[in-house]
Amino acid sequence: MYTDTVLPSVDPSQKYQPYIPLQFDGRTWPTRTFKKAPIWLSTDLRDGNQALANPMTADQKLTFFRLLIKCGFKEIEIAYPAASDTDFNFVRYLVENNEIPDDVWIQVLTPAREDLIRRTFDSIAGAKRVIIHMYNATCALFRGVVFRNSKEQTIDLAVSHTKIVRDLSDKYTASHGTMFRYEYSPETFSQTEVDFSVAICAAVKAAWGKAGTGDNRIIFNLPATVEVAPPNHYADQIEYFCTHISEREHVVVSLHPHNDRGTGIAAAELAVLGGADRIEGCLFGNGERTGNVDIVNLALNLYTQGIPPNLDFSDLQGVIDVVTQCNDLPIHPRHPYAGELVFTAFSGSHQDAIKKGFEDQKRRHARNSANGEPQIWSMPYLPIDPADLGCTYEAVIRVNSQSGKGGVAYLIKQHLDLDLPRKMQIAFYQVVQAIADREAREMTVEDITAAFRNTYHFGGSKHEGRLALKSFNITTEPSAEPSDEDETRDERRYFDGTVKVDGVLRIVRGDGNGPISALLDALRTHLDIHLTLREYSEHTIGDGESAKAASYIELVAASDNIKEARGTSQCWWGVGVDSDITASGLRAVLSAVNTAVSAPTTWTGRC
Repeated sequence: MYTDTVLPSVDPSQKYQPYIPLQFDGRTWPTRTFKKAPIWLSTDLRDGNQALANPMTADQKLTFFRLLIKCGFKEIEIAYPAASDTDFNFVRYLVENNEIPDDVWIQVLTPAREDLIRRTFDSIAGAKRVIIHMYNATCALFRGVVFRNSKEQTIDLAVSHTKIVRDLSDKYTASHGTMFRYEYSPETFSQTEVDFSVAICAAVKAAWGKAGTGDNRIIFNLPATVEVAPPNHYADQIEYFCTHISEREHVVVSLHPHNDRGTGIAAAELAVLGGADRIEGCLFGNGERTGNVDIVNLALNLYTQGIPPNLDFSDLQGVIDVVTQCNDLPIHPRHPYAGELVFTAFSGSHQDAIKKGFEDQKRRHARNSANGEPQIWSMPYLPIDPADLGCTYEAVIRVNSQSGKGGVAYLIKQHLDLDLPRKMQIAFYQVVQAIADREAREMTVEDITAAFRNTYHFGGSKHEGRLALKSFNITTEPSAEPSDEDETRDERRYFDGTVKVDGVLRIVRGDGNGPISALLDALRTHLDIHLTLREYSEHTIGDGESAKAASYIELVAASDNIKEARGTSQCWWGVGVDSDITASGLRAVLSAVNTAVSAPTTWTGRC
């Protein structure tokens, strides 16, 4: 029962203030394009881990760290070591057990508190390459409500603690030989007055006093701690920062987008166009609230633009297995690239387009290969080749009650090597559709191939119908009179064979203008089966000595009026495969005949 909806007396939208757009007329990011991959930093072990209902164990963190190394990350935020003994001990384990490759920078997070900064440095003693990541919140809401600091006090806090980090890094370099880089985050950047963000970062850079080129660049991480505006606003903020911070060449501008509005991917991509160099995120977007930006998604988007992402996700399922095991969070079936269903088409029109796309691409690639041209991926509904992610094509097309003949035909071609004629596709689709409707479920590949074998009695003795060809001989004799079309004599083919009929071997004989018509004549003469040929096609399966012929036959009820017989709507299809093309055609005939006589009441025969 439906009832009238009671609307609230006050419009909830009146509680919220819209974001204030940045007055920035000099933006250039809308006309830029991607040229290369950004620097990537995984924060799965820190930001991602702190967002889990059950944080990772030490063993899970180690497994995850090794996965990140395997994927090619060169910068990994491994912990907030001052927050817990678990995080502190994890950092010590990595350092003391030489788990960190020489070309990988580990990053550790600390707030702007001297005691926690010192504890953080204790955790990384002996490491080779370390990024110290310090933050303090800078937006008006936090300044006024959380910390009750003025702008000047907020800058003083960042500057004084930057000097502590600088002095400790000098000390640890002298005592342990560690190479240090410094990352500062004006936390809540996206909600902070952009001029103030530039000012506090300029003061931090001056206090650090080491900003140079290459690995000596200072990192300014500009987080959308809470996503409060459209992604174009974040891009404006980033471009403004990039064009107003002094000594830009000494700065790495880093992004840390969250996904509160569901536009974290767009915000990151537009902000890179705005001038950012680096992105912090998590695999598959784990993180507080709606998560951090998804690095897998961003990286694989670059493939579609012809840009190498500099990360290896060629075994995407292996990555999924580790991440879901360690995070204890599932991947949504529709998650970009990684979801179980993202390369799957159920819709009939989608399936037909994909089937035709594969066929066209096969021809195009063969032509391009011969001409020395690149093999470009261009496929309906598939922006990326599943094979590049270690996926097979088996999951691309799946069948339910919404599917069409193209998808069913694609699966038959992939799994049985049979390229069905269009009219046979329609006929078999109706078989599959009836099963899907009746059982109200998805049809698996096994369901579909089994239905095909059972319908057309295809696949050896296990699937034999009421009639089965056991042996045959085709002989040729010239006819007594020449044909009307020319003065040469037509040749008659004589079929002499053994057919098993309902388990009993029968010798049947017939003649016609070819082997197929001769077999049909034999069935009419000996078994009272009156069918005639309406359509025949064939193709080759395989190459060389192992090649076989596949034949497709459409039969209709025989009639004295040939045109009437061939125009009937009732028909039966059959398929046969054999190394001998004549045998494949004859097997196809009996396949179609078995379809026609499959019901016991349809034909009793004369056995």
